[in-house]
Amino acid sequence: MVRHDLAMPQGADPAALSRRLEEAHDQFVRTGLVDPALRRLVFDSWRRSVEGGLDPEQALAAIRLDEDALADIRDSHPLAAGMPVIRRLLVESAAEAGLLVAVSDAAGQLLWVEGDSSLRSRAEDMHFLPGADWSEASVGTNAPGTALALDRPVQIFGAEHLARQVTPWSCSAAPIHDPDTGAILGVLDLTGGPDVATPQSLTLVRATVAAVEAELRIERLSPAPAPTAGSGWTIPALDVLGGRGATLRHGTTTTRLSLRHSEILLLLAESGDGMTTAELAVALSDDEQAQVTIRAELSRLRTVLGPIELDSRPYRLRNEIASDIDRLREDLAAGRVRSAVAHYRGPVLPASTAPAVEQLRDELHMYVRSCLLAADDADALLSFADTAHGRDDFEIWERVRQILPPTSPRHAQVAAHVARLDAELG
Repeated sequence: MVRHDLAMPQGADPAALSRRLEEAHDQFVRTGLVDPALRRLVFDSWRRSVEGGLDPEQALAAIRLDEDALADIRDSHPLAAGMPVIRRLLVESAAEAGLLVAVSDAAGQLLWVEGDSSLRSRAEDMHFLPGADWSEASVGTNAPGTALALDRPVQIFGAEHLARQVTPWSCSAAPIHDPDTGAILGVLDLTGGPDVATPQSLTLVRATVAAVEAELRIERLSPAPAPTAGSGWTIPALDVLGGRGATLRHGTTTTRLSLRHSEILLLLAESGDGMTTAELAVALSDDEQAQVTIRAELSRLRTVLGPIELDSRPYRLRNEIASDIDRLREDLAAGRVRSAVAHYRGPVLPASTAPAVEQLRDELHMYVRSCLLAADDADALLSFADTAHGRDDFEIWERVRQILPPTSPRHAQVAAHVARLDAELG
């Protein structure tokens, strides 16, 4: 982060800086004139806020999530996996220092607010609490909302906040990105008094964000616990989303399959009644494939299946297999769209050109899209839109544009992206 973006550079006098900012704030609210000494980042945010109709004297963050909705989002949100890291690296020390730590989703809604209990009670008076919307559109200039709007770390010191009731506070925040797709998952924020606006505080927030993103990456690379049947027997798990080949897990064994074996095992797992050699040949290629070649591949596949038994005439799996496609479908059927977006790490076997796999890939992608378009969930839509498989999807981006408040800074970015896609589509 460049030096002039720091709210309180090394050597600055907090009391003198606070007085100057209070004067600049009063002047702007009273006359609309801007002190030239005000940071450009802050001035731009003030301008966006007032142009969106925000009243600096009356603005109060909207509480958009009740307890049930908040609990559902927390359970399914990707950042839930990063909360142990945040608590260990930031919350524990913040509570001792009399500070607060907040985590928002990609739409600016606070999901967790933890830290000093007495400060948390004071913060609730200005609606700085879980379930509240702290996007710029809701409450004006603030570190989590402005960091989300700009997709970069931000500090806001005292009267740099536009809403009058927030001016006694200071905060440092940074976006958290999906390690696979680069999509914004949310924002990590440290809130308290003047000490929060120091360079050291922002460094601590950014380091914690890096640790969270690393934890998410490790969690995704680590094999997930395999599901178990009623008898306690571990069900083999097949992962086919986003990878060149499938990964098969049974017990403590993890096997990476060739692309052809991945295709065959996936098709058999999807087929309840099994498939004949001739059906597999058609499903795997548009060209005529000798059935003897298919039988040879199936014979080789048997050697890597471990305890999974493969019957013939027709070929079918005797054992149940749980796939990441099944988990994704369950999320979508239950309306857990945030969880579905997190689990949809890429298309089904993207390197495969097998006709049946391509059909399954297209059908699953359309199912994800249709559920997202119908869900009215800005956070989930943004998370999907920011991925490689959503970046050029006009309907998804147009839906995001419709859902986000027109005054949101991110709405302008989304509208510009929609216009670009519309021009490209002609």
